[in-house]
Amino acid sequence: MAYDRAITVFSPDGHLLQVEYALEAVRKGFCAVGVRGGSSVCLAVERKAAAKLQDPRTVKKILALDENICLAFAGLNADARVLVNRTRVECQSYRLNLEDAPTVEYVARYIARTQQKYTHQGGARPFGISTLVMGMTSDNKPGLFHTDPSGVYAAWKANAIGRNSKTVQEYLEKNYKENMSEEDTTRLTLKAILEVVEAGSKNLEVAVLRPTGVEMLKEEDVEKLVKEIEDAKKAAEEAAAAEKAH
Repeated sequence: MAYDRAITVFSPDGHLLQVEYALEAVRKGFCAVGVRGGSSVCLAVERKAAAKLQDPRTVKKILALDENICLAFAGLNADARVLVNRTRVECQSYRLNLEDAPTVEYVARYIARTQQKYTHQGGARPFGISTLVMGMTSDNKPGLFHTDPSGVYAAWKANAIGRNSKTVQEYLEKNYKENMSEEDTTRLTLKAILEVVEAGSKNLEVAVLRPTGVEMLKEEDVEKLVKEIEDAKKAAEEAAAAEKAH
């Protein structure tokens, strides 16, 4: 029997193969990195270079869900659009019913619940995306959550999804520090994604969450930061080479 034909059938070794294929679609997607600092969260995403005649403003990998909540994703763009639209409606519904802004935990839980729903219903396939959601928690601190196609969600200090995410996660594990400043958080996020992305800011999208709100960094600001990071890396390599020569 082909256990991957139906989403609702377990294989004899306990796997839901369609969910595993959805996770494979995520692993083939562009890399996204999220890092939580002391008072801020930074998301950075690799995006496909826009075609010459395409309007680059329409190709977004970091999407607003609510006033102070953003999402970055890896995987299928069309699936992300559908999931993001549902989540935006849920955020507005929450505001209408409770007259308050939804917290990042609530939004992450809703996204995970929706993704999980599509792992046990016949006639539908799982969402082929993983997400990193940043926003303010119930105690007004910055939060970073990860969800995947199986419907699992968890809070993270720093995480990466998409292609080469293992390399980025290893880099983050080595270099993450508690309660980093906003500048250090942004720099660590960019350094981590530059481990797997070719240098150059044209293919990067960066957003920073502060207690005052979310800011999408301008291309020239990202370019400046990337250049500083690349120059510092080059100088460190040259110094190491000179030391070895002595």
